[in-house]
Amino acid sequence: MEIIETLKELLTLENILDVLHEYKSFGPLPGFFLVVLEAFLPFLPLIVIVMANAAAFGLWYGFLISWTGTVVGASIVFLIVKKLRNRPWVKKFLEKEKVKSTMSWIERHGFGPIFLLFCFPFTPSFLINVVAGLSKMKYHTFFLALVAGKMVMIFTISYIGYDIVSFIREPIKTAITLTIMFVLWYIGKIVEKKLQNSIKIGDE
Repeated sequence: MEIIETLKELLTLENILDVLHEYKSFGPLPGFFLVVLEAFLPFLPLIVIVMANAAAFGLWYGFLISWTGTVVGASIVFLIVKKLRNRPWVKKFLEKEKVKSTMSWIERHGFGPIFLLFCFPFTPSFLINVVAGLSKMKYHTFFLALVAGKMVMIFTISYIGYDIVSFIREPIKTAITLTIMFVLWYIGKIVEKKLQNSIKIGDE
């Protein structure tokens, strides 16, 4: 836990920008791999990394780096979980009533809810990737929802990161943005709690 907290403190916008500048000879690779890594280590600050990419590489190029990175990372997690789905201990877990109902709901609704969840910057992407991977959802359905949803989310954050100076200079713009971000954060926390409760109940 101490290591995670230390990493969180170190991965500030300023520090990440310093890293991107220090390793600028590698081009977009450091920023890209940081986003991919976040798919496996959800405690990493995706929003800060995306903002840093936009600030370092410009709005459109930074957005493209972050967007492709998060799509690649989430896809890998989904496919790994999908492979593990046939393991006996995973099958036993999926037989739990609460887990079955959660999986069934996702399988029935498919693209829509996954797309909407990916649109919000504070929803627990790692949990969504895992739950989708455990379900019978086809990869192409997940991929389309992932690409479209993350496009909305990543572009929104990239825009703020690219134009962050104006947000600092204009208090009203900042206040509106912070309010929206708080609402999205609150919605994300509700979703995260529900997903975690489903998994915990399934373990009982």
